[in-house]
Amino acid sequence: METKTYQVKGMHCASCASIIKKKLEKLEGVSSCNVNIATEKADIIYDFAKVGLSQMNEQILKLGYTLEGIEAPISKDETSSVKSESQAKEQKLTELEDMRQKTFFVMPIAATVFVLMMWEILSHRLVYLPTFPLSMDAFNRISFILATPVMFWIGKPFINGVVRFIKYRAANMDTLVGIGTLVAYTYSSIMLLFPEIKLLLNSPEGLYYDVTIVVIGFITLGKYLESKSKLKTGEAIEKLLGLVAKSATVLRDAIEIIIPIEQVVIGDILIVKPGQKIPVDGEISEGKSSIDESMITGESIPVDKTVGDTVIGATINKHGSFQMKATRVGGQTVLAQIINMVETAQGSKAPIERIADQVSAVFVPVVLVLSVMVFVSWVVIGSEYMALSQALSLGLISFVGILVIACPCAMGLATPTAVIVGVGKAAQNGILIKNAESLEKFQSINFVVMDKTGTITNGTPVVTDIEVVGHIDEKIVLQLLASLEKYSEHPLAQAVVEKAQIEKISLLSVSDFKAFEGKGLEGTIADTHYFAGNLKLADDLQINVDENIINKFTSQGKTPVVFATNESILAYIAIADTIKDDAKEAVSALHKLGIKVAMLTGDNKRTAKYIASKVGIDRVIAEVLPADKANEVQKLQDEGFKVAMVGDGINDAPALATADVGVAMGTGTDVAIESAGITLLGGHISKLPKAIRLARATMRVIKQNLFWAFFYNIIGIPIAAGALYPFTGIMLNPAIAGAAMAFSSVSVVTNSLLLKRYKI
Repeated sequence: METKTYQVKGMHCASCASIIKKKLEKLEGVSSCNVNIATEKADIIYDFAKVGLSQMNEQILKLGYTLEGIEAPISKDETSSVKSESQAKEQKLTELEDMRQKTFFVMPIAATVFVLMMWEILSHRLVYLPTFPLSMDAFNRISFILATPVMFWIGKPFINGVVRFIKYRAANMDTLVGIGTLVAYTYSSIMLLFPEIKLLLNSPEGLYYDVTIVVIGFITLGKYLESKSKLKTGEAIEKLLGLVAKSATVLRDAIEIIIPIEQVVIGDILIVKPGQKIPVDGEISEGKSSIDESMITGESIPVDKTVGDTVIGATINKHGSFQMKATRVGGQTVLAQIINMVETAQGSKAPIERIADQVSAVFVPVVLVLSVMVFVSWVVIGSEYMALSQALSLGLISFVGILVIACPCAMGLATPTAVIVGVGKAAQNGILIKNAESLEKFQSINFVVMDKTGTITNGTPVVTDIEVVGHIDEKIVLQLLASLEKYSEHPLAQAVVEKAQIEKISLLSVSDFKAFEGKGLEGTIADTHYFAGNLKLADDLQINVDENIINKFTSQGKTPVVFATNESILAYIAIADTIKDDAKEAVSALHKLGIKVAMLTGDNKRTAKYIASKVGIDRVIAEVLPADKANEVQKLQDEGFKVAMVGDGINDAPALATADVGVAMGTGTDVAIESAGITLLGGHISKLPKAIRLARATMRVIKQNLFWAFFYNIIGIPIAAGALYPFTGIMLNPAIAGAAMAFSSVSVVTNSLLLKRYKI
């Protein structure tokens, strides 16, 4: 079994998606089919040996749908052009232009007829309104001339929907509109062309060509506006695709040549000049620069890079020139992985969407049956209380009104459009959401568990304090100590050497160097023998340490290093994993959202409590073995909390998978990122509250969309059926129902697009 994504042509509503899913899943070899109306794509899991694209198309082609194979935006093996995606967009733009032309043709007619129709209706009720300027016979004949091209040209998709329903018993939105308008047109034509039948039935003078024109006109306008809006929901992917570099300057045989990006291979030495896009992922081999990585991380401040640092394809080189070695190309690059993840997430379904799917699957058949039942009821029961001609007329209005107002477009668009916009906005802010389920779960999180190292802290030890004893200069202490430590591979030693490099202090030559495992080291510099190490080394040397300084360092979660000669201590150095600049701000923002925060770490309780107090964390879970981290998350869940786990290491993967939502730091391991539902690019913990705010806003929009979609049908269908007529004498005109139905879909998409303006 393999999963493949196909573009779907001919799909208009949630019922279309349901029909395609049912038909394809009946085929032998097809395991499952997930159709997304907003992206107009289908993810199909099937056995290539048993069924192929041609058989699947054969199953749905007769129903008006087509599957088209599409390539990934960037190939998984090599950088491919985005030709297939561009073709898909060009095809959509061509279809949109065709819809625009039809809309611009039909809307002046529909608007004029609508005004005349309302004038005729209101002139009987409002005495101050002038008498309708045309005789009803003249109005009917003009309407017939106008309605015919509208019905059979503009309304052709709806007629096709009726034909497919008769032949294959598959009904969608087009079927409902088609039956309603065709019945109104046919009834009116019979009454107009055969006056003797009209006289026999004593039919009302007014006919329903205006209903046909206005319903088709407004629904065509609605579909055009909806399609135009849906194009905007996918702008995030389009912008990401636009970031891909088109060419690269490569050094081959000591000659600079410009080649298409597709021809770059791993190991190539590339030259990147100021202002250029970095072609692919790689490592700087010569030179240094400042790089704008905002398109990946969402952070606007350029990052300084030098030899040995990694660079990301499609980011912008701001200042210096440098050479880089290509390490990842095509689908392996960070940008390609982001695009694939965002596309997958946008095409996925949130659990809340199942409600709309289940309703849509049975909605159209139920509406068809209901409309017939209402029509028959009006004719049979209504004729007991009024003339048959009046009952027939009211029954026809109800029949058409129910079919038109009940189209389930808004229901189908409610969730996927919001998910597409929400996931896209998150990606533009350096937040990757794996799927819609993670998005939905994330909005209900009320407890966040953070790993300490690499999440709250930077994950790299640095020198934080140098307490000098006596009159020796601090820089001299750092010079001597770093000269010794450069011979050690211990992380604490590296922290001292990096401190000296930052201070631009030159190092001295050392002789008689010796390391003591687990304690420290010694060496001679300019005829003086020096020692550097922990308290165990000080005990071995029988040197008395200042307990006040040691206690001060350890109470702050810092590791003390003693620097001494044979006779005395020269300085105390504190080394610690520093807290991230945005950690306190992130915890504070989470508290404002009503979320509690715990820190989970294998460190000792003293260090953990100190860091927790600095950041403002509610609960400390310290001295936890990597294997037990998932158990600690489970304990919080057992207390009734919805837990998000934030981590960056391999040992965090089980806890990330156990949590309701796992959040990986983008600087972490691939295993952690794979186990997580959400990834924060750049390792900025301040993005966590932003992600939660966006998830809550997205779910709020989804609930608003679903409420109005369901509420609209719950209220609209009974009114269209004539529920108000016995009490008020009011019937819902099908033309108004058509306008309301069309704009309900547009309002849902527009409401989703408002997420783009939401400040996170």
